[in-house]
Amino acid sequence: MERENFQSRIGFILVSAGCAIGIGNVWKFPYLCGTNGGGIFVLFYLLFLVLMGVPVLSMELAVGRASRKSAVKSYEALEPKGSFWHIHGWFAIAGCYLLMMYYTVVSGWMVSYFVKFLTGTFEGIAPEAVDSVFGNMLANPAELLIFMAFTVVLGFLVCSLGIQKGLERISTYMMSALLILIVVLAIHSLTLPGSGAGVSFYLLPDVSRVKEIGLGHVITSAMNQSFFTLSLGVAAMEIFGSYMSDRFTLTGESIRIAALDTFVAILSGLIIFPACFSYGVTPDAGPSLIFITLPRVFMNMAGGRIWGTLFFLFMSFASFSTVISVFENLISTSIENFGWDRKKAVMYNCIFLLVASVPCALGYNLWSNVHFFGGKDILDSEDYIVSNFLLPLGALVYTLFCTWESGWGFDSWLKECNKGMGVKVSPKLKIYLKFVLPILILLVFIQGLF
Repeated sequence: MERENFQSRIGFILVSAGCAIGIGNVWKFPYLCGTNGGGIFVLFYLLFLVLMGVPVLSMELAVGRASRKSAVKSYEALEPKGSFWHIHGWFAIAGCYLLMMYYTVVSGWMVSYFVKFLTGTFEGIAPEAVDSVFGNMLANPAELLIFMAFTVVLGFLVCSLGIQKGLERISTYMMSALLILIVVLAIHSLTLPGSGAGVSFYLLPDVSRVKEIGLGHVITSAMNQSFFTLSLGVAAMEIFGSYMSDRFTLTGESIRIAALDTFVAILSGLIIFPACFSYGVTPDAGPSLIFITLPRVFMNMAGGRIWGTLFFLFMSFASFSTVISVFENLISTSIENFGWDRKKAVMYNCIFLLVASVPCALGYNLWSNVHFFGGKDILDSEDYIVSNFLLPLGALVYTLFCTWESGWGFDSWLKECNKGMGVKVSPKLKIYLKFVLPILILLVFIQGLF
């Protein structure tokens, strides 16, 4: 059976950026930026994006494009005979499954809040009751299971249509709508009274904040965010390399994906901080920002129900774009390794994830007494394994595979990376990519452990 490819370059970039753009862009990047010296953090973030994110992304894409296969088979096609690099392919796929076991649940939270704002749940309730709306949602296993199942089934339904008719077409529409929504929301926030103070806190360089928190902390926070923002290390990006054309260099395409991801991250802050400062609400990080702080802001706002609905539609698109991208990786891997057709791969994976995502959905209610890893609940434990182990170690394996002679090798990677029109990598960077980049990734890994 002939392998499908992306129909257009913009389709590839939007699908790949959709995989990278997720919930972390909205609830993590703006908060880290605001508390780590504003513009100073952004400069370090952009520096590490160029030094770490773009090179590792180009390596993961190169493995996919050179092999035209999914995670495990790509290693088998490129590795020297008798070597064991392909074992990482199975760990990468395990990471994708584990990621989806909690990400689909959180994506369901976004859809639930979109429905709540659309139907007027927040109208006429006291500001202090906003906390209880979130708490009641987490305490309701039926609600969490229904919205998780909606996300899983819809995601696999899109992927069942194939690369061009399903993933590429839906992602192009959805990402276009996401970009329009985020620009509209940001412009609205910037026009609120007192919004300037929020922009200043968010983006203006603040040396006093850097001194208070420590330059080392700012640098490591920027390094971590630049690394994790692109979802590298679990072959989520590798699969899109296998579907792309040879017309453009991989470094050039990686820069475009990173730029789009950063654009959404920065604009998210331009929605959040001006609005919070305008209504005197302290912006915080994590779920409380999205599900408690921002609903309070929207409740104070003229037309808040409309703006809240649009915001959670944007958040639903951001999370769902990641979901369908990772689903495609799981489907492609199943087709190549088990000989299934797409229909069978979709059905089996859909059933598996519907069951495997149940523990996370129940982790805040019926199974709230279940804890791992120093008292972490089910969701945090699953996230801890993916973020602290599988992503950094996976990125390290891709880097070593593409630069060391015992793997695919630097010359082979460079030839694939520089194929086509666009930004090319100089052979002079071999020492940096072979020795320095792995050390930087190891630092991210070590810091994640402690």
